[in-house]
Amino acid sequence: MTYTRPLPDSAHGTRIVSVSAAPYDGYDVPRVLESLASIGATHIEPAFIVGYTEPFDESAFTPEKAHQYAAWLREYGLRCHAFSSHIDLGRPDALKVFLARMDFARALGAGVINTNAAHRSNEKRFFTNIDVLARHAESIGLKIGLENPGDGSDNLLNTASDGPALLTHIGHPMVGLNYDAGNTISHRHGVAPADDALLAMPQCLHVHIKDVRKDDNGYFFTPLGQGQIDCARILRAVAQTDLNLSIEIPMRLHRLANAQPSRAPYRVPLADIEAVLRPALAFVRERLGAPAALRT
Repeated sequence: MTYTRPLPDSAHGTRIVSVSAAPYDGYDVPRVLESLASIGATHIEPAFIVGYTEPFDESAFTPEKAHQYAAWLREYGLRCHAFSSHIDLGRPDALKVFLARMDFARALGAGVINTNAAHRSNEKRFFTNIDVLARHAESIGLKIGLENPGDGSDNLLNTASDGPALLTHIGHPMVGLNYDAGNTISHRHGVAPADDALLAMPQCLHVHIKDVRKDDNGYFFTPLGQGQIDCARILRAVAQTDLNLSIEIPMRLHRLANAQPSRAPYRVPLADIEAVLRPALAFVRERLGAPAALRT
């Protein structure tokens, strides 16, 4: 079966710019939503990533907790289009875990759930699992965005060049890429992040935008436009498409020199988070050509 990129949701309306909950690591959901509303965000991308965010288990994804989260969204006037819940889809329990997370995301109104593909050693089980997951995605109207990792491992999706064959093998229109150039810099040395992002874009159904600065101590996430990713170039390319995107600046996290994630022991002050996210929204909206009323 020949792979065809699914039609982005924004093809039928205004482009959606979400803000990841990752910088709010350590805060409860109502406080996060209140803050996002105050800086002019319209959509949140909840972030549930083991080792990258506050610890959690699968009890976080019950129907009752989805109902509560949806009520909070309504209370603060925000919506959920993208949902971040990265696991290795080739691990033995991936079906049980990810099916529940898909249902949770859809209950919040999400149109895409972003995850990693799988370590290359789990390739066989990944393709078995993704067939089941793609059929469930179709049944509930939720796309699956496979994201390139940043930890230097050997994944089925390391760079844009892996995308076409991977998606053709999967062969389902509800599965595409969620490319993140901010992961490329630590994952594959010698690959220019912005160049690779543009190569991946035709295979994408969603995009993450974050900036990174590398030094001898590792990889540090910076305000947009202050790192080495060339986010402006990526956004100008996104502006020529119908793709939705999320701003993802995990301020509590950095990557060590070996690309492994390291979380700070304390959460980032809300004032510092808002001071980074408010101009990030303006940076993105300006380069996407958003109406002035949406800029902050």
